[in-house]
This record gives sequence, C-alpha cells and structure tokens, in this order.
Amino acid sequence: MKYLLPVIALLFTFQACAHDVESHYDRVHLSASAQQQIENDTIIATLYAEEEGSNPAQLADLVNKKIEWAVSLVKQHKDIKLQTNSYATNPIYNDKKISRWRVRQSIRLESRNMAKVSELLGQLQEKLALQGLQFAVSSALKTKTDDGLIADALSAFEKRASLVAKQLKRKAYKIVDINISTSGGARLNRNYARTAMVESVAAPAVEAGEQTVQVTVSGSVELE
Repeated sequence: MKYLLPVIALLFTFQACAHDVESHYDRVHLSASAQQQIENDTIIATLYAEEEGSNPAQLADLVNKKIEWAVSLVKQHKDIKLQTNSYATNPIYNDKKISRWRVRQSIRLESRNMAKVSELLGQLQEKLALQGLQFAVSSALKTKTDDGLIADALSAFEKRASLVAKQLKRKAYKIVDINISTSGGARLNRNYARTAMVESVAAPAVEAGEQTVQVTVSGSVELE
C-alpha cells in the first residue's frame, strides 16, 4: 500500500496536463468595435504675462501685477476653472554675458462655457498674450459615450462569434477571455504665435469641432 501514493499523484498530474491541452482546443480570436462622432464640449486656454529688461525685480513686479489682475477677472466667473502655471526668471545672454532678463508666468482656464471663455479671452489679452487653445471632451460626456459604445461593441462581438460558429458548423461557443479598450477624448491643440498686448482685443473665434470616440472588444472564444 505504501507504493500507491506516488502512482496516484502521477496519474493526477497527467490528467491535469491533459485538461490544460484540451482547454486550448478550437479557440478563435475575434475583435469588434463601435465608434461615434461627438462634439468637443470643453475649452482650455493658456495665457501668459512676460516682461524683458535689465532689472529682474521690476520685471517680476510687472508680471505679478498682470497675473493678479487676470486672476481677479477670471474669478468673477464661477464656471471657469483657473490655475496658475510655472513662473520663471531667465537670463538672456549676448556674447556669453547676461544682457537682460525675461520674467514670465502663465495661467490656465478650463470651462464648458465656450462663449464666456471666448469673451473673457478678449478682455485678458489687454495685458496677457494668448499662448494656445485646446478643445476636449469632458469626462462626463466621454464616460456616457463609452458606456453606450461598450454595449454596441459587445453586441457586435457576440454576432461575430455566432457567425464563426455557424460557418464552421459548430453548435455553440463560449467566451474564454475578453478585453475592452476605449480611445478618443484627446485634446485638440490650436497654438498662437506670440503677439503684443493691445488696449482692445476682439474675442477670438471659437470652433470646437468633433472627434471620434471608439470602443474595441477583443477576445477568444472556444467552439463547441
């Protein structure tokens, strides 16, 4: 009796290996996708104040005052998110010697109210320069769109799996593994060349445009 245990263990190992081999029998890898065009509903603007001269302390004071003015103006609008960005004081060289200084700071605005941001940009450009605009899909809209497309992509995946099973004259199939990936919602950039600040600036034209959001379902099915 003491020699039965190794034999039983060996038999169990063989059966387990055989099962692993059989689990990969008649597997087919498939993919299906669904996509939708949606309008960008969020605008992101970056503006900056910049001064150049020989006295960095005076330059910093001028930049600080412009940024403080801009911040107070933006804060009057509760539906516009405001963020102050990097602050830099850099030397400018001429023949390997510092000839002057440049001080710069930028701010970032984000909102779904594009008309209000456009109007505000016209005001802000009295003292700040517009660096660039970005248009994006908000998280709420992206999630809502993805949820609908996931259902469509899964339905397309099931139809494709059923078609394969039917064409190969199999009774049915079962899903072995599945992966769902989403794309789209990236920011679309519109950059602006550096311009001098003027007393009166017309509001920039804002056309958000559209982009494609896509959901892809891929995985393996086992034919029965």
